[in-house]
Amino acid sequence: MNGPVAVIGAGAWGTALAWLVAGKGERVRLWAFEPEVVAEIASLRENRRYLPGVRLPDTLEATGSLAECVSGAEAVIFVVPSHVASGVLTQLAPLMPKGIPIVTATKGLEEKRLRTMAVLLEETLEIPAGSVFALSGPSFAAEVTHNQPTAVVLAGPPVPEGAVLQRLLMTSTFRVYLSSDRIGVEIGGALKNVIALAAGIVDGLGLGHNTRAALITRGLAEIVRLGTAMGADPRTFAGLSGMGDLTLTCTGGLSRNRSVGVQLGQGKKLPEIVAGTHTVAEGIHTAAVAAALAERYHVEMPIVREVCAVLFAGKEPRRAASDLMERAARQELD
Repeated sequence: MNGPVAVIGAGAWGTALAWLVAGKGERVRLWAFEPEVVAEIASLRENRRYLPGVRLPDTLEATGSLAECVSGAEAVIFVVPSHVASGVLTQLAPLMPKGIPIVTATKGLEEKRLRTMAVLLEETLEIPAGSVFALSGPSFAAEVTHNQPTAVVLAGPPVPEGAVLQRLLMTSTFRVYLSSDRIGVEIGGALKNVIALAAGIVDGLGLGHNTRAALITRGLAEIVRLGTAMGADPRTFAGLSGMGDLTLTCTGGLSRNRSVGVQLGQGKKLPEIVAGTHTVAEGIHTAAVAAALAERYHVEMPIVREVCAVLFAGKEPRRAASDLMERAARQELD
């Protein structure tokens, strides 16, 4: 690209994507909310707060100004946590260049109006519906920046910009597939975090591999149920942004959502867990949205319901697990 690529959000995943694109020789501007992150990248070429140990290319420039970040940009990658996305987008709206491709890589849902991130971007930035692309898939930031082979999905409209973005992101160790099922890719990427909380609770309780495998499988069934009710292609959930990301997040040691679940299973309370980290576990915010969407679309999601009870109603994790097991008998494929 002739102009810079703007990456909005300097958490681990935003920084990793900025590293990826800048490593291909593209000019990248990375917006960070925290002034200390901007200063650290400028002086040390490293984001020690969110992605320690990774040297950032010289073609990557950090800034605390949204206006500076998007000025002259030829593409935007949005990677802001879902619970603050609306506020950042409201500031960004009058600054955005017109007609450039936009990608959301945030794996979450908006709490107030139950919108996906792509819809939130389109409505807040006042751009055509269906024009924003969504990036998702099994991708721990640290492993991407250590060139561990990774495959993800970029979902959006069947327009030439999709291929442009695919080429922009793709490397010999970061493979990008295209999809037209944006809603499926976004729902899979968001809801797997809720199931990962449940999987972590299972591990924290010491319930074993049988239980975890059952939890992941039935969690996928809930994701498919809601996703198809919202218009997704059920085949998407057998792919990278569905089963792929779900498997990684429910079993990987680097998963923030699984880590929160493990601590809940071990008896810690949510405020204590949240206070002890500066990173965001998207599943905490997504759980309530998923429960509200299940009600809106008349979809049964018992795992999501029990996760919400543990997170927000103080239910004992072991009691939640027992209640799931003691539900009325039913057909597997109902």
